[in-house]
Amino acid sequence: MTSILCMPTLCADIFDATGEILPGGEALNFACIACRYPHMDVRLLGAIGDDEPGQAILEIICARRINHDSVHVIPDAATATHRIYHTPEGDRYFKPDSWQGGVFAAYRLTEEDEGAIHAADVVFCTYYSPNFQEVLNLKKAGQFKLAVDFDIDRDFERMESVLPYVDFFLISGSNEVLPIARAWSEKYDALFNVTLAAAGSVTYHHGQEYRVQAVPVQEVIDTTGCGDSYHAGFICAYVKDGDIIAAMDEGSRVASETISHMGGF
Repeated sequence: MTSILCMPTLCADIFDATGEILPGGEALNFACIACRYPHMDVRLLGAIGDDEPGQAILEIICARRINHDSVHVIPDAATATHRIYHTPEGDRYFKPDSWQGGVFAAYRLTEEDEGAIHAADVVFCTYYSPNFQEVLNLKKAGQFKLAVDFDIDRDFERMESVLPYVDFFLISGSNEVLPIARAWSEKYDALFNVTLAAAGSVTYHHGQEYRVQAVPVQEVIDTTGCGDSYHAGFICAYVKDGDIIAAMDEGSRVASETISHMGGF
């Protein structure tokens, strides 16, 4: 059994076209895929308000095989929200005021949180998280594997400064990222995984390249959470068997499920 702690983004996704509100956020999306795998012991860490979106998130977590002892419900606080817009093709996009951080933006780790992080085999965290530096400091003194979602960040100089502490480098990429990821893989021990949407995904490890195709879908309904699903499938498969291609195939498979319906999982 591999223990994985997913943190810290828990939010309510608001779909502008319909007004539908669904629980989401990278950590929740990831955990809801990871808990499907019998060999994974999944824990969520983050903060939500005691409002209606926060209660909906708790209901989702409690209905699944996810430990929520480290999910903190903050009284009289607002759960983070993310308003999502769609193109006619189903691709999501955001506006400058789409994200409202709520309690997520202000939360800092407790001693109990730090203990839960140290106790995990793998920690999944977003690079833009307000807790990322805290997690990085714990990693420097810890034994857990660190998986970091760099999303669409392109500040490669700043990014490289943390690579000595990263075990799974995850990024939503394009072709210009590939030579950079390959070069980094020759310097650092991480798995460098680049998702390329419909063009599939590429992983570099010690300079070697691995490629898989995306799994075709009949209709793209909503791309929200597609990358999170891929990352969950990829990491959960890899920690079980250590097979990079099989892990990428599993990531592609679960991503194709997520892209075929509304919501992040």
